[in-house]
Amino acid sequence: MRLSTRYLVPLIALFACSSPTTSTPAINSSAGPAGTSVSSPSSLPELAADPREPFLAKAVASLLSEDHLLQRKIDDQVSREAFPKYLEQLDGGKLFLLKEHVAALEADIDHLDDQIEAGDLVLARRGAALLAKRREVVAKVVADVLSKPFDFTKAETLETDAEKRTYAATEDELRDRWRAVLKLQVLERVEQLEELSDALAKKKPTDEDAPARPPEEIPPTFEGKEAKARKELAVRFETRFTRWKDMEPLEPAEMFLNAVASVYDPHTQYLAPAEKENFDIQISGTLEGIGAALGEEDHFIVVRELIPGGASWQQGKLEAGDLILAVAQQGEQPVDITDMPIDKVVKLIRGPKDTTVTLTVKKPDGRVETISIKRDVIKIEASYARGAVLNLGKGHEPMGYIYLPGFYGDTRGASKAPERNATDDVRKLLEVFQKRKLNGVIIDLRGNGGGLLGHARDITGLFIETGPVVQAHAADKKVEVLEDTDPGVAYNGQVVVMVDRFSASASEILAGALQDYQRAIIVGTGPTHGKGTVQALVDLDKLRANPQAASAADSLGVLKLTIQQYFRVDGESTQWRGVVPDVVLPDPASYVDSGERSLFHSIPWSSIAPQPYKVSKHSWTAAQLAEASKKRIDSQPVFKKVEAFSKALKARRDDTVVDLKRDDWVAERKRNKAELDTLDPKLSETKPRVEVTPLEESAAEKTAPKTAGDKNVKKRIDKWREELGRDPWVEESLLVLEDMKKLK
Repeated sequence: MRLSTRYLVPLIALFACSSPTTSTPAINSSAGPAGTSVSSPSSLPELAADPREPFLAKAVASLLSEDHLLQRKIDDQVSREAFPKYLEQLDGGKLFLLKEHVAALEADIDHLDDQIEAGDLVLARRGAALLAKRREVVAKVVADVLSKPFDFTKAETLETDAEKRTYAATEDELRDRWRAVLKLQVLERVEQLEELSDALAKKKPTDEDAPARPPEEIPPTFEGKEAKARKELAVRFETRFTRWKDMEPLEPAEMFLNAVASVYDPHTQYLAPAEKENFDIQISGTLEGIGAALGEEDHFIVVRELIPGGASWQQGKLEAGDLILAVAQQGEQPVDITDMPIDKVVKLIRGPKDTTVTLTVKKPDGRVETISIKRDVIKIEASYARGAVLNLGKGHEPMGYIYLPGFYGDTRGASKAPERNATDDVRKLLEVFQKRKLNGVIIDLRGNGGGLLGHARDITGLFIETGPVVQAHAADKKVEVLEDTDPGVAYNGQVVVMVDRFSASASEILAGALQDYQRAIIVGTGPTHGKGTVQALVDLDKLRANPQAASAADSLGVLKLTIQQYFRVDGESTQWRGVVPDVVLPDPASYVDSGERSLFHSIPWSSIAPQPYKVSKHSWTAAQLAEASKKRIDSQPVFKKVEAFSKALKARRDDTVVDLKRDDWVAERKRNKAELDTLDPKLSETKPRVEVTPLEESAAEKTAPKTAGDKNVKKRIDKWREELGRDPWVEESLLVLEDMKKLK
């Protein structure tokens, strides 16, 4: 089955399809009651097969083998690599299955390839049925454990990292693990109630940030708070176990197929019909309500990024990397969202403008915080390129600055009024800088996750005369070259491009091209994200003999398939390695595992033949600039604090064993807080060192239609200006620009 472009064109329309009616497939089982011993695979319970399963499995198998970039056949080795991933999806926390259950499932470790090619996903049906039965067992354990007070005077610990745990050997061992897990959750909730009591005592009822919970609801004694925490937790778990019984028909197949797909690369993924809307949410990059892009990480919902100008961005406490544990509407109890589908989480978070939603989040360093956010409509103006003139003061000259949050553009077709696009906005800002005869400009791509490839090419063309910008090749090894054919140059001064580990995709194409042409110096906190692959969405219904006959109820879903890889003009890929900065600055997020390098089975770096291109003329060298920058960084107290703070957060993240004795837990928490408070560089409290003059009503902004939300734009610009003025990474980038001019 060769992939045809006719399957790729109409895929956006798929997101409007309805999901099939939710139902729980019947379980066929010859085994004993849930929780009894399992001696062989044949004794495992098994769900009835969904009628779509045979065609679905064979279609996915064919696409993976024939049309994926790697052209890798599904065989026993793929099966063996996929099985651990399947177990991780089934019970990654090691909180349901026993070792004997894993051993029984493991009998199929060499047969995943046979099952997918035969269209008979036996392991998927057995695993799902077994998990359903085990959840029934654990539900009773949880209810029983939470019915009795915990002993917080007992010295014991809990390993919180599931990867460091093994599957329990007995029911008693599993029960004890659950007891420890629940004990920690109750302890955390009790401390939250303690902090809430203190907050209520200090705040007036009219305070905007005052907690919604009335003070009379918080018991005055520790014993009362502990009982309340257990009761609330019991209700949440009861709800969660009930929700788990509501299984989508293709959910077992989805887990199985994605375990196999993950062996090919982290971005190839099967999306069942019920997940289409979820994917649409993630790929759009925005969520109305709080202005955050969310994703799924193991059993949790994680904040991927904040949308500039959105409610969360303005509020300032929610951050990328935060795990959302619970969501509460104004005046209501929190709803535990662990293991909740992302579409249901979105529905909880969304709401009318000016209403408040409260999120319980876990920070990357392990802290649990409660954050209240007033919902707002995301102002698209804040997602456009914005310019400013920066100056370090006396003895320095002004430089240009462009913040580019994404590579946006017109995707609505010729029949619609044209939208603003990144290339035109950046060009107009550069023309302002050129007219003012500014000798240097910073292009800030930090946090820029990419966007439209054409604009990465076109913005590169604003700095070079003509030439290739990026190469792409598919499994057939045919090379496609995207070139800048416009000889015009919008700006001819010195250029610094700022990047970080969250600069990805189109950002890496722009930064890599300007680095190859030696048209700019790349300044960053380390290698960029390293995503150098292209995915296509394959409508699996289109592969049927009679696709028109397919209804929403029996839809097969879509396969997100990696089909191409990008290469720089020098022949090197941005995949895995990313773009390595010429000048490296301390990384405030070095404790966070991110980027393609941290992902399971990411496609390795490779290279192809370079394209002919003409390097820009200059007298500086990257080595000279890096050496001068390092001398300044080593003498800057703020960067020393950034490094120390990041190391402390990493140490806390790596220390995954938690004390469950209350006195020890509280003491450790206070020590950690005191340490972080001491090391925190507190950039928001520092005096601005950079003079920032935003280009208000600049050429790029004059083309933007005015909206009713314009009065809030000034507020965001003011905040942006203040943060920019305190940004030591921007300050150092300005000094690098000055070095480039001196060496010219």
